[in-house]
Amino acid sequence: MSSNPVQVIAVTGGKGGVGKSNVSVNLGIALSEMGHKVVILDADLGLANIDVLLGLSANRTIENVLQGECSLKDILVKGPGGISIVPASSGTQRLSQLNSMEHAGLIQAFSELGDDIDVLIIDTAAGISDTVMSFVRASQEVLMVVTDEPTSITDAYAQMKLLNRDYGIFRFRIVANMVRTPQEGHALFSKLTKVTDRFLDVAVQYAGSIPMDEAIRRAVQRQKAVLEAYPRSKAALAFRALAKKVDSWPLPSTPRGHLEFFVDRLVQQAGA
Repeated sequence: MSSNPVQVIAVTGGKGGVGKSNVSVNLGIALSEMGHKVVILDADLGLANIDVLLGLSANRTIENVLQGECSLKDILVKGPGGISIVPASSGTQRLSQLNSMEHAGLIQAFSELGDDIDVLIIDTAAGISDTVMSFVRASQEVLMVVTDEPTSITDAYAQMKLLNRDYGIFRFRIVANMVRTPQEGHALFSKLTKVTDRFLDVAVQYAGSIPMDEAIRRAVQRQKAVLEAYPRSKAALAFRALAKKVDSWPLPSTPRGHLEFFVDRLVQQAGA
């Protein structure tokens, strides 16, 4: 296990199509630019898409690790900007229905990464399945990606309610994605907090906004991250600002870092 503190961040949001994977990848690259060793886990275990998003080919995936055919280090794919990606296996039904012990075994494999990791970003699937909940509730920070659509706000609220009521998660960070202006991002955050303040006992904090930017669409078409394809675009600047905010979040205080706690939480769930 790493001797460095490891920041474990779940990027989630309830609804599909809000841009979680784009946020995960570009935030990871921006943190890497700041000198952090970043690993992204594509935790959409049934419909993996980060390798497709970045035009990468993965010869082996998490499934090979679970079957004992190789180690986690063997499947790491080098991504843009110095990030490493743990690829999931797209369309494999069994992987979208891992039991608790398999979850624990999967995360235990991260102990092999040792000092090669400062930040672990978990790009979760959409929805509130057991798989999504397992990853989110074991993470140190929950970054909710929300767009200015009633369904996105409703689904984000429902996910926060479930995580708070059933698992005692108290703090949520919000990023407003695909906004036309910074003011729209703040307004979206206000819409969400009006509901959470009234009905939930949680701390909801604004992490910033990512603008609606044609550069993102063009980058996706080119199968590149916007920070790599259009590093001076409005979206790229916004991702760097988000990374600075994330860099200021408190690190785990335990000597061996949060990754160990992350494993422990999933092992406890396996015994539940």
